[in-house]
Amino acid sequence: MLPQGYLLSVLIWLPIFGGAATLLLSRKPEAARWFALAVAVATLLIGMPLYTAFDMASPAMQFVQDLAWIPAFGIRYHLGVDGISVALILLTAFTTILVIIGAWRAVPDRFPQYLAAFLILEGLMIGVFAALDTILFYVFFEGMLIPMFIIIGVWGGPRRVYAALKFFLYTFLGSIFLLIGLIYLYIKGGSFQFADLYALPLGGTEQMWLFFAFLIAFAVKVPMFPVHTWLPDAHVEAPTGGSVILAAIMLKIGGYGFLRFSLPILPDASAEWAWLVIGLSLVAIVVVGLVALVQQDMKKLVAYSSIAHMGFVTLGTFVALALVREADNGAAAQLGLQGAMVQMISHGFISGAMFSCVGVLYDRMHTRMIKDYGGAMTMMPWFGFFMIFFAMANSGLPGTSGFVGEFMVIVSAFQNNVWIAVAAASTLIIGAGYSLWLVKRVMFGPVANPNVAALTDINRREGFVLGAFAAAVLLLGVYPKPLTDLMQSSIAQLAVQIATSKL
Repeated sequence: MLPQGYLLSVLIWLPIFGGAATLLLSRKPEAARWFALAVAVATLLIGMPLYTAFDMASPAMQFVQDLAWIPAFGIRYHLGVDGISVALILLTAFTTILVIIGAWRAVPDRFPQYLAAFLILEGLMIGVFAALDTILFYVFFEGMLIPMFIIIGVWGGPRRVYAALKFFLYTFLGSIFLLIGLIYLYIKGGSFQFADLYALPLGGTEQMWLFFAFLIAFAVKVPMFPVHTWLPDAHVEAPTGGSVILAAIMLKIGGYGFLRFSLPILPDASAEWAWLVIGLSLVAIVVVGLVALVQQDMKKLVAYSSIAHMGFVTLGTFVALALVREADNGAAAQLGLQGAMVQMISHGFISGAMFSCVGVLYDRMHTRMIKDYGGAMTMMPWFGFFMIFFAMANSGLPGTSGFVGEFMVIVSAFQNNVWIAVAAASTLIIGAGYSLWLVKRVMFGPVANPNVAALTDINRREGFVLGAFAAAVLLLGVYPKPLTDLMQSSIAQLAVQIATSKL
């Protein structure tokens, strides 16, 4: 086993250097396939001690590495993880393996470069979740835009350049506000370290301006209504692997940002403006869910579904603030925060699986339009089984991971305001509407298109990818305790931080 102080660095730089090495195999695509898969599998295996050796009773950062980086400004190469970070890092490593396997024969052009982009992206995303210095966080936060921009812009659909530019401009513009906020905090407190900023006293006006700076930065990443319009375009044009990583991992960085920055650094402003984020979250859950109902493109439907389900993440996060500040109900606040985190992990599995299902159909028919399908269940019974299962999970069926996080958030919201809970619970109906209607139109009914009649069922590689996602969705739905235990101490500490005023 690696020394704990170096484990996180290995998890960050192994896929980054592995991606660079994959580029050297650009003329040997078969070797590049196996090498990239080996790097991704090694990253997950090396990362397993983050869970097995993690002290779940302690809220402190663990596996810490702290080195001087830019001493003149007190910027450090400072890494560490708590239970929240560990869950997201393992989700990243797990999903990257499935993306590489899923793209095994589906990307004929420049495949080694395609794999290299995903490996580099994996390392940068792990860096985001492991950084304990805010400038280091910002470097990884911005750096991951580059490989995703390339993935969409090079291997995307007909409007890939437009979608890539829109993705980059939206997210980069939001990041500018984050950087301005970090510079102000450094001038105020003389440090870029998260721990120092958590203890930094800040006035009400300062907190308000910083809150909105961080809100813009992280709302774009989630994405929240009304800054969500880049996501459907990015998903539609991105290749299948890009859509899977975008939905399963990159959207979670927005929710993670709220937990790391807004709540503990700006507890008073976050509590004061919680109503705004709760309102925008409900709009995403209800209105954007209704928008998903009318989509004719499968990818757009799943993209709008992602926005609606990510609304539960921000809802649970900021309902917790209202509970701990207004009702002094710490237990319900922790339930809301736990629900938000479980929803993040669950959505990573379900959205990744849904986009993989769309990719399976697109590889065979080269169309994402729902009207071009119908009756595919007859030709693809195994695929139909998986697609129906994931649609049920996307609807919040009990026994699947889609139910657990949403249920926890709804129960927490109920203890704050019954009408918020009722509005949030409407997603169980709306989600079932667009998910099951999609399945009905694609998988059932008469076979009207001769191309559908020629479809072949999933092969072993595709079955492995969908089976792995299905196992994760089912395991988390039936037995979420390992995940909730992992995060419990970190969530409890966060509840104490947001309950403590800085005024």
